[in-house]
Amino acid sequence: MAISSPGIGTGLDVQSIVSQLVAIERKPLETLQTQATSLKTQLSTYGTIKSQFAALGDAAAKLSTTSGWGLFTASSSDNTSISVTAGTGATGGSFTMEVQQLARAQSTASTPVTTGSTVGTGTLSIEIGSWSGTAFTSNGKAAVPVSVSATDTLSTIATKINQAGAGVTATVLRDASGERLLMRSSETGETQAFRVQASGDAGVQALGYDPGGTGGATLTQAAQNALAKVNGVDIVSASNKLSDTLTGLNITLNQTTLAPVEINVVPDTEALKKQMQAFVDAYNTLNDTLSNAVKYDDATKTAGPLQGDSTTVGLQNALRAMMRSVSGTTPFSRLLDVGISTQQTGGKLTLDTKKFDEVMAKDLQGVQRLFTATNTDATLRGFGLKVKAFTDGMLATDGKITSRTEAIQKQQTRNTQEQDRINERADRAQTRLLAQFSALDTTVAQYNTLGSFVSQQLSLWSAG
Repeated sequence: MAISSPGIGTGLDVQSIVSQLVAIERKPLETLQTQATSLKTQLSTYGTIKSQFAALGDAAAKLSTTSGWGLFTASSSDNTSISVTAGTGATGGSFTMEVQQLARAQSTASTPVTTGSTVGTGTLSIEIGSWSGTAFTSNGKAAVPVSVSATDTLSTIATKINQAGAGVTATVLRDASGERLLMRSSETGETQAFRVQASGDAGVQALGYDPGGTGGATLTQAAQNALAKVNGVDIVSASNKLSDTLTGLNITLNQTTLAPVEINVVPDTEALKKQMQAFVDAYNTLNDTLSNAVKYDDATKTAGPLQGDSTTVGLQNALRAMMRSVSGTTPFSRLLDVGISTQQTGGKLTLDTKKFDEVMAKDLQGVQRLFTATNTDATLRGFGLKVKAFTDGMLATDGKITSRTEAIQKQQTRNTQEQDRINERADRAQTRLLAQFSALDTTVAQYNTLGSFVSQQLSLWSAG
């Protein structure tokens, strides 16, 4: 006799009983779930720490090399004539510049034609090179042909020239006399001049420019190089933008000068100060994260996610000790010497910008050495190098941060596996208990049936 609903035979609340028994089986899950939440928070915190260590390493790297300190600013006494900016490789100093002539691109203009009219058929053959009187010397590249059809207007021809990539650009000028085809070298300089040999109908030939041959276009601007002087030394440039004439400087010639222009290149102390502040800020951000991770708040009775974690405490102590260490450099060997102090409470760094400005003005090279100096003893190297090496070591595949992160991930895996085992054990217990109560119900129901039968028989005997 099978019982379809547990408890019918016995009259017991079997579902409630089984649920309570299974809940006891699942009780260890509460601790594991709390641990899982904690591990997730720990892993997230270590992810933040890893990111902030990388940021500190990047900030230190900018201060660890000579090029990182090679930040200069350049000024011109006459920006209208000569403008200048400093880039990588610039060095301090001053000099004078004069501009006798600006670089120009060759320009030509055709004779006017009726607006919107066609000019016939033919070919324009365009070459780049240089002129000496009426003699043209090609730069060695083949001439670029541009075909002109019977339906082409000057606007159509200009479009074809621009699409040909021949080293010239074309446009159409309209005025009271009609339309003219204007052509101009794509680049400035004497060697970027052009010749246009035209063949075909007379209207097409009128668009050519070839003083040594045929063509109706006239020269409106000859190609020329820029002529200038640096401290009285003549320089020649095909461009008005000088990017390699003086190392690290980008100079633009805007117009000819009437008098020498003073160019001054000095260290960009503001940019250097920003780099130093970025280093201090990156350290403080990481320091705050480490402090909050390991602290215990007595007021709220709340512990940080990594409170008691020896790796985190070790990282914090190592960083603070490093900032209080010395380098083997003179005249500055401590961060405090250049205006960077460590707060007694909290361990944050503070940059005294006034003192930093003073020491940079007094001995910029000395400040630089404090961060870039090499030494066989790693503890005596410049702070840029020391901090960068420290962060790289922590973030390496065998570094402490990586190792601790992997350890937490393994704990997460074990926690998940243990929760799965408990759930599986509870499910088996539920199945077993339900089966046992079902069997009990069946047995009790059988005894109840037997009891009823016996009672019935006894009643019959008594009546007889």
